[in-house]
Amino acid sequence: MQKDTLFRRMPGYLRREAIEGYLFIMPWLLGLIAFVIGPIVVSFYLSFTNYEIVRAPTFTGLRNFEQLINDRLFWQALRVSSIYVFVSVPLGLVLSFSVALLMNQNVRFIGLWRTVYYIPTLVPVIASTMLWLWIFNPEFGLLNMILAQIGIDGPLWLGHSRWALPSLIIMSLWTVGAPMLIYLAGLQGIPTDLYEAADIDGAGIWAKFRNVTIPMMTPVIFFNLVINMIAAFQVFVQPFIMTQGGPRYATLFYVLYLYQNAFQYFRMGYASALAWVLFAVILVLTALVFRSSALWVYYEGEVRRR
Repeated sequence: MQKDTLFRRMPGYLRREAIEGYLFIMPWLLGLIAFVIGPIVVSFYLSFTNYEIVRAPTFTGLRNFEQLINDRLFWQALRVSSIYVFVSVPLGLVLSFSVALLMNQNVRFIGLWRTVYYIPTLVPVIASTMLWLWIFNPEFGLLNMILAQIGIDGPLWLGHSRWALPSLIIMSLWTVGAPMLIYLAGLQGIPTDLYEAADIDGAGIWAKFRNVTIPMMTPVIFFNLVINMIAAFQVFVQPFIMTQGGPRYATLFYVLYLYQNAFQYFRMGYASALAWVLFAVILVLTALVFRSSALWVYYEGEVRRR
């Protein structure tokens, strides 16, 4: 009531601007409700039902979540995705940060080198996946041909349960150009007077890297960690095209298993329960990362209580 009275007391031109503003954002609001909020609410309801598309959903309570506990493939999918996240994300962060340090040097053609490292992130994921299928081919793939030149008999890669998941982890390093660009922006934003002060104190290259570069880059590292962790849990296209979850479920990623339940087995209720469990896992891990950031993330000008 108070808001309505306040709106009526506004000058006419301000009311007109407010109405026009809401009209301009109305398509976005309708899209948000229809394509984001609506599906979220529906999937939450379906997670408590038995819904097989051809029949109307029937409410079953927590039965879907109880089945998850006894579902061997659910635990396998969660294990595969967790291994992928906890291996590929740190590797990607370290590699992209190392490349960013190299790309921050004042050398000839540095713009060209930055472009070369960033271009793979612009390649459509399906096209890059087909490229890596050829690279990992055990008979005429580029990787095994290189290994053969140095006397190493390359493995079956995607065809072997021991090497399939490491192959996808290696492939994930193909797109280090995106976090590299963010790191590069952070490196160029570090005040030069900090390095000058370190030089006056007699600090060497390693001391400046450890005491200046790393602390000043921790907000960027934190950002890349959160974004890449969330993205890694949602990997789908690569295992779907390259392995279909095999061999022996070695690459049964969580989202791939969710897709199989929803669109191959038509167990929409069970797939919705899988989706909400994944949301809970990502939420908990993200909250832990945010909680830990108070111990290692440094913000310029921030006064901390120890």
